[in-house]
This record gives sequence, C-alpha cells and structure tokens, in this order.
Amino acid sequence: MKNLLVMKFGGTSMGSAERIEAAARLVADQARHRPVAVIVSAMSKVTDLLLDSMKHAEGGDEQGLNERLAKLAEKHSEACAGLTEGEERKQLWSRLSSILEEFERIARGILMLGERPPRSVDEAVAAGERLSTFLMAAALRKLGVDGVAVNSRDVVVTDSVFGNASPMIEQTREKAQALLAPLLSSGRVTVLTGFNGASLNGRPTTLGRGGSDFSASIYASVLDAQELWIWTDVDGIMSADPRLVKDASVLHEITYAEAAELAYNGAKVLHPRTLAPLVEKGIPVWSKNSFAPEKPGTRIVPKAAAPGTKPRAVTSMTNVALVSIEPASAVLNGTKVMARALEGLAATNAEILALSSSSYQQSFSFLIRQTELPAVTERLEEAFSLELTHGYMHPIDVDLDVGLLAVVGEGMKGAAGLAGRIFTAVSREKVNIISIAQGSSELTIAIVVRKNDVEKAVRAIHAECALGS
Repeated sequence: MKNLLVMKFGGTSMGSAERIEAAARLVADQARHRPVAVIVSAMSKVTDLLLDSMKHAEGGDEQGLNERLAKLAEKHSEACAGLTEGEERKQLWSRLSSILEEFERIARGILMLGERPPRSVDEAVAAGERLSTFLMAAALRKLGVDGVAVNSRDVVVTDSVFGNASPMIEQTREKAQALLAPLLSSGRVTVLTGFNGASLNGRPTTLGRGGSDFSASIYASVLDAQELWIWTDVDGIMSADPRLVKDASVLHEITYAEAAELAYNGAKVLHPRTLAPLVEKGIPVWSKNSFAPEKPGTRIVPKAAAPGTKPRAVTSMTNVALVSIEPASAVLNGTKVMARALEGLAATNAEILALSSSSYQQSFSFLIRQTELPAVTERLEEAFSLELTHGYMHPIDVDLDVGLLAVVGEGMKGAAGLAGRIFTAVSREKVNIISIAQGSSELTIAIVVRKNDVEKAVRAIHAECALGS
C-alpha cells in the first residue's frame, strides 16, 4: 500500500472526550489525502486503574474493587457522552459496557481465586485500549470519517510470554495484509488497540513496557508504511529534561541509535525495541505534540545527514541501584565470577545500564533499575551462596544513593577531548564521579554520581556542550 501513514496516540492524547476529538481531527486531516491506520493507548490513568482493580481483587478487597469498577465506568461514560448523542450514544455505550463487563468478570474471578494468573491479567488489562478504539472510531464518524475499531488480538501474533510478549513479525504480516489492507484500501481508517496481541493458539498477550509504541512500529513495518507519527504531550525529544535545564531545546532530527540510547538511559522517548521493526525498512518516525500539533516535533531517521562533532542530548535517571561484587580471595577467578553474575542477571531479564570493572582487584559493579533489584539480589545471593558463606567473596554491596547521567550522540565518535571536557564540567560543580562507562560504539558516555548531584551535573554538561543551541 502506497503512502500509508500510521499514527499512534498516547494516554494523555486520549485522556478525555475533548482530547479524543482533537486527536480525531488530526487523523481526519490526513485521511483526506492518504490511507491512515491509528493505534491508541488506553485513556490516561486507565491502565493503572485496571491493574489496581485486579490488585484489590487479589487481596480480597471487594469494596475496593467495586469502587474502581465504578470509576472505570464513570470515566468512559463521560467520554461517551462527550463524543456522541442520541442513538449513536446508545450504540457506543453498549459496546463499551460489554468490554467493561468482560473486565469485571475477570476481576471477580481473581477475587474468588485470591490470585492473578498472568494469562488473565493480559486479557483484562487490554480492556483499556479496546475501550479507546471505540471512542476514537466514534469521534472519527462524527467528523465524517469511516473509522472501524479493530482488536490487535486478531492481528498481532506473539509468543506466549504473558506480560512481555514478543511479536512474530511474519505471521503478523500475513494477518495484517489479510484483515487490514482491504479495509485501508477501501478508504476506511482502522483504529487498532496498542499494547496487546495473541499467541499462536489465540491466548491474549501484552507487549510489556512501551507496548503501545511497539504496536505502532509493528504495524508500520508489516503494512509497509511511509511514516509513523507518535503523538504525545511534549513538543518532541529534548536535549535534556526541561524540568532540570531551562534552555533545553527540541532536537529536530536524531537517529534510531541515538533515540534508543536516550530511551535506555531514562529519557521519556521511544523504547529501544519500538524501533526494531522499523530499522530494516528505514521507516522514519515523528515524535509530535497532540496539544500543539503546529510544532514540527522530532524526526527519527536511520542515519544522520551530518552527525556533527558533539553530543545531541544528556539524560538522567535516579531510580537506579549500583551493585558491586568483589572477590575476597585469589582463589576465585574474577572473569568467571563476572560471567556467573551476568548469567544471573540474564535469568532475571534485568537491563544493565552501566558496567565497570577493576583489573587488579577483579571487582566490578553494574547499574540496574531499582524495580529490578529484589530479583537480581536474590538470584546473585543464590548463585554465590557458597562463596559468600565461606568468605571467598565480600558481601554484595548495593548503593541506592546514586544516579545515572548519559551523554548521547553519534557525533561523539572520535571527538578528541570531549570526554575530558565533560568530566571537567562535572568536577567544576564539585561533583564526585563514582563510575564511568562507555560502549565500544562511542555513542554514549555513562556517568554514575550521587543522587543529589544529578541535577547540577546535567546542567553543567548541557552548558559545556552547548546542547541548547
């Protein structure tokens, strides 16, 4: 299909009847000129409300469950009333009520069982996106655009890893071409659920963190889209967090690799795996603000026309933990200790944000997200129980009073003196650098500092590298 545009709207862009109408107008403007496929997230805070409902159900709190079910119904009833009237409203509310009843049935099953089976959670939590598709389709029809709601469970084929499924691209392509291509060719706008799919045997699954963006890139790939536009509530990808740096600016264009590194290191941009389906075909992505659609946003491309000679952005994270492992005896081979530790990390699916080691003491440390810490420490203590018991290894040290800074840019490769300028700028602010890591690609310089030093270190690097200009 030629000239297909895929547009994805996040939760804030779907947060109310007013915001859904605004999003629908953006879709309608493009649908007049070319085929458009739309992927939607659940309304703002609805996914959290769904998960919270199941949590109360698992804990046996029926009153808490009932209160949250009422909030879900009220939020969607208000959106329905704001978008439709008369017979159209009755039909829309009937569809929404059916989905809400399905969710309630699963939640009450959890209440009876006293536990949340992963398969049931995946089926239930996708209700938010399913509700959004019908609201968006109704808003499009109000504008004279023929929008049709489609559940991605009928299109996106995944493995059976509930909560964090991976797509099977070729099988998904077959289904998308069979189901969606005819609809798009006939001039209809397909409104698809983000975040969810189904396994080969039809069991509902979800795609994990960043799942709705991931869904959008999957559809862009299997439908051979010309472009992907991702609508959020910010102007684009920034040179730094504007809450920390007053002169942070929107980056007009960055590469896939730069976007992936920024996301990996804490920036609220596309999750790295979101970009994976786009790479082979080189499909460009725009990050745009649905609250200010007149602003150009940031274009994400396979390769920069002119990489430059300086970083593009600096980002930071504070919800991290620095885990250090040090042998206490020369009996232990440091390389083997590191290998066993990394094997344990792999078993927990933890992401290593930074890694550094000492050649003489054979000690090493790695940075992970605090949310992953309980599983990681449990696995490491189990893997090294013998060494820890007999004193061959020092107790595993965990430092929570740290933060990560990552300086990112393809232009840094081979830029003489750049690392020295960055470290000097940080030291001028009396900030002690605890750990440094740089990958072989020279795309990112990662620095670990004390948590209360993160903000001034970010500002110092941003100013030294003139990132706001």
